[in-house]
Amino acid sequence: MKRVLITGAGSGLGQSLATYYAKEGHNILLVGRRESRLQETKSLIEQDGGTAEIHTCDITKWDELEALSASIKQVDMLINNAGVGYFGAFEQLEKEQIDTMLNVNAAGLIYTTKHFMPHILQSKGRILNIISTAGLRGKVHESGYCASKFAQRGFTESLQKEYEDRDITITAVYMGGMNTPFWDESDYVEDPSVLPSPDAIAEQIIDQDDGRDEIVLEK
Repeated sequence: MKRVLITGAGSGLGQSLATYYAKEGHNILLVGRRESRLQETKSLIEQDGGTAEIHTCDITKWDELEALSASIKQVDMLINNAGVGYFGAFEQLEKEQIDTMLNVNAAGLIYTTKHFMPHILQSKGRILNIISTAGLRGKVHESGYCASKFAQRGFTESLQKEYEDRDITITAVYMGGMNTPFWDESDYVEDPSVLPSPDAIAEQIIDQDDGRDEIVLEK
């Protein structure tokens, strides 16, 4: 049994990945800001006979991550999944939206990896960074989001080179949009129900999770 830590595990793809890895017999460490959402994921896992732990943490807060990493003795797999996006014409992007995307998507991922890299090195484990195809190419009305995702891609590729001689694997995951709560406060996607479900994407990721450098799921 491996210990799998997943950020943004309270909904969407994070929740689906958590339930799928739990079904494979792993102990899941659920990380997110809202305990109620994490509890929902935990309940789903336990209904299927799995095990999970809840750890509330804001990944943009260095001190919170420092305390969390100190309280956890073992992590075999780190899945950096938490993310946020704001879409629309570049001229309409607000400072708060830009800051939030860069803080959560870029800094949050780097902070989390920084604090849990010692755990991964100790366990000779694995890191999956959930990035999105917005990290592969620029898109209209997604300038700020793409900037944060390109940062994730550059960080991931750099780590792959820096740790290529160590006994760990690091994978970048690129996928398109999904029908998740990600779109609840946005009208950017007219009908999210036409998008793939997070369960379908999670299943594809796990099927291809063999240590390769990239998993690319194009719609």
